[in-house]
Amino acid sequence: MTIHRRNVLKGAAMATGAAIIGAPALAQARTKIRVGYLHTLAVDGQMWLADHLGAFARHGLEPEFKLFQTGLEIFQAMIGGSLDVLSTGAVISNFPARGQGKMFLANAVEFATAQLWVREDQGIRSIADLKGKRVATTAGTTAHVFLDTALRENGMKPGDIELLNQRMPDAVTSFISGAVPAVALWVPFNITVRDKTPGAKKLVDASAFYPKAAIMSGWATTADYMGKNRATLVQIVKAWSEGNEFLTSRTDEALSVLQSRHYPQTPLPDLKEQYGAEKAFPVAEWRGMYADGTVTKWLQQVTDFFAATGNIANAVPASQYFDPSIFMDATKG
Repeated sequence: MTIHRRNVLKGAAMATGAAIIGAPALAQARTKIRVGYLHTLAVDGQMWLADHLGAFARHGLEPEFKLFQTGLEIFQAMIGGSLDVLSTGAVISNFPARGQGKMFLANAVEFATAQLWVREDQGIRSIADLKGKRVATTAGTTAHVFLDTALRENGMKPGDIELLNQRMPDAVTSFISGAVPAVALWVPFNITVRDKTPGAKKLVDASAFYPKAAIMSGWATTADYMGKNRATLVQIVKAWSEGNEFLTSRTDEALSVLQSRHYPQTPLPDLKEQYGAEKAFPVAEWRGMYADGTVTKWLQQVTDFFAATGNIANAVPASQYFDPSIFMDATKG
């Protein structure tokens, strides 16, 4: 009887122990999120670093990353229901202004990521020389916003050039082949142009118009997803923040990780050059810019461009499509 009772107690203890051991597995069930992104440092740098650090898993998330070539395609995918959230460039100020999406997180200011390259062998040595000429770019993107600013700041109007609207890889190919004398692009496409077109010259980049024409990259979701999954968005920001602090506080180490794991075709010096073309800020600085309205102001500048060039009727202002409270809640204390 005693032996039997001991076995029963032992079995009960083992069962209880198994339940205790198994409990964390249930508690650690992660939320799956479908994340669309562009493969450029100012857009996916913090994301990949957060993934490298295990931050998404640590904050209860299981991301599925999907690569896109342009911000237009990525927003269309999200609106179509195949993504939960996205990370992109200037288009972050476009679709939300049309009532299609909500922004909740800024990645960086694309300080000099947009660049205008020209072919001097086709007679282009200044912006004035572009009058009546074809300029390749991807309409509605960071490069297009920059090109518009560069023209206006040099006394020209967008109608003074012939805009050739192509996907960026195709726009760069058109330039390299000599089909167009100029291309407005974003890094890292400048490396391809530099390496394959020895006579090409970078005429100007977006830093010439900072902060007057600051262009932001960032994260967005749909209004429906934000309404139903705000807590998940807070966790995304928490994970992102770990990657951001790694990038801004241990930059050389972070860029080495990114180069080896996600940019193997880009030499480390070139990746460092790309990082120099953006402005990434520590979380504490971002909090100040969220709180004082700087981020909202920068977003609105680009929205104004899209409203004018894209004929957006009754454009939603940045103060309505951008929700800074998610970032502030995720990073407090």
